[in-house]
Amino acid sequence: GITEEGIKDPLPQSTDDLKIFHIGERDTYKISGDDVRKYEKLVKELRKREKESDYKTAYKTLIEEVAYTWFNRITAIRFMEVNNYMPDRMRVLSSGRKGVREPEFITYYRDTDIGITEEEFKKLDELKLNGSKEAMDEMFQFMFIKQCNALNDYLPELFEKTDDYAELLLTISYTDPEGVVYKLIEDLGEEPFDINKTGQIEVIGWLYQYYNTVPKAEVDASKKKVDKHTLPAKTQLFTPEWIVKYMVQNSLGRLWIERRIAMGSNKSEEELAKEYGWKYYLPEAEQVEEVKVKLKKMREDRKKLKVEDIKFIDPAMGSGHILVYAFDMFMQFYLEEGYTESEAAESIIENNLYGLDIDKRAYQLAYFSLMMKGRQYSRRILNKGIKNNLYYFIDSKNINRKQIGYLGRTIEDEDERKELREDILEILDLFENARELGSIIKVEKEYDYDKLIEFVKHADDANALPMELVGIEETQEKLMSIINLTKILSNKYEIVVTNPPYLGRGYMGANLTKYLDKKYKNTKADLFAVFMEKCEELLGKSGYYGMINQHSWMFLASFEKYRE
Repeated sequence: GITEEGIKDPLPQSTDDLKIFHIGERDTYKISGDDVRKYEKLVKELRKREKESDYKTAYKTLIEEVAYTWFNRITAIRFMEVNNYMPDRMRVLSSGRKGVREPEFITYYRDTDIGITEEEFKKLDELKLNGSKEAMDEMFQFMFIKQCNALNDYLPELFEKTDDYAELLLTISYTDPEGVVYKLIEDLGEEPFDINKTGQIEVIGWLYQYYNTVPKAEVDASKKKVDKHTLPAKTQLFTPEWIVKYMVQNSLGRLWIERRIAMGSNKSEEELAKEYGWKYYLPEAEQVEEVKVKLKKMREDRKKLKVEDIKFIDPAMGSGHILVYAFDMFMQFYLEEGYTESEAAESIIENNLYGLDIDKRAYQLAYFSLMMKGRQYSRRILNKGIKNNLYYFIDSKNINRKQIGYLGRTIEDEDERKELREDILEILDLFENARELGSIIKVEKEYDYDKLIEFVKHADDANALPMELVGIEETQEKLMSIINLTKILSNKYEIVVTNPPYLGRGYMGANLTKYLDKKYKNTKADLFAVFMEKCEELLGKSGYYGMINQHSWMFLASFEKYRE
């Protein structure tokens, strides 16, 4: 009963456990049991989104979100099965045998370890015995959802628990020649996913780029100003590998070579770069003597630099291509410093790499790519609950501010509690349009982040009515995320590298132009220039930043003040 036009009520003869609908066919359509609960969640989610925009937008964005969620998971599982990274080593989308289309975990479904109950096994036995296309698709969908839920323990940010409306909307088949699974297996083959053949997991980024081509074409054709729903499609561009290497070798690589020279290496920059196999590294141009002396003095401190202290950020990370290559370079440094591969992999993810994006689906793929890099060097990394430093932006508009009054139970000093509450409200104001502003949000005040996290963690429910605490865990979770984002935006980094969004002022929505007029007066004509300013702001003393930009900032009158 849910269409682009609206939501039809179930027929009057429906009950709490059985919903009956007219869907324009001769027979009525029935859903029962657990599906009723999922259906109700779906309706509730659409109504919630409708309040923020209108029904058509709510309908479209929800479908888009569910589609990319499943697409991301299918892509991730394909990558994992080809590289034998699945926890039970069983293939989910393919058989691994020539000429056999039935996925391995369908053939050996009773040998799987994905949380199937005996009752459910009996149902699967019936479907397998039936053997029709419909029965096999039903079996495949059921087991695919089970597999995704089982992967929640290993990759929680990508495989969130899905026992909700997203399951109702999954219709995949391994036999349909027009279906995504079939195309992924038959058209793409295994090689692009195989790390032993391609090394980099670049295929993830390309799939994301092409997934975005239709929405991008729609936004371009509409000539409308972009908002938080269309900004990712308009501005996401995949960065080809040679450009990534060029930028990272000449920033992170340069910093490390300077450290080697400061520590007494008598090799030249060229020799050191060759040792590391960096073919895009450009040695420094010849300098006059006075400058050489200044540079040498400035770089003396490089020898104190520890590999685990080098912070590298991509503030517009997309699907994480730049971070994945930086991981490879960090691995070279760690091994040189005497770390084992698995120690290095864990430390790189926890200490060195930071990334931000406005698009949740890009974030999911960046997170997945980074964890797969870790898995390449540390077999048990997915069992260790390793924390990463990647985030996507969320708006603070929907956070229940009243519930902030019930937080901070462990802080006894009432004045301190009041101050922390005010800090949180200030931060929420900053993040009101965060899905549109993203990394260009300016944090212009020092906050005590450890105290703020302590405040948010503990709810004081002694003086609250039960109704006032409904959803407080979700409020706490969102606040934690926003505090962490604020902290990342106020930190300084040794290296900043990004391929920024390009967006001229004519395409910008009102929220964006208003913010730029206030905070980025000299670069407001285009987002790429705003990011030039932002990257400089994120950079620590004597750090390096590398980015792609348009050459227009060098001569257009609108950038004159910035040039100076």
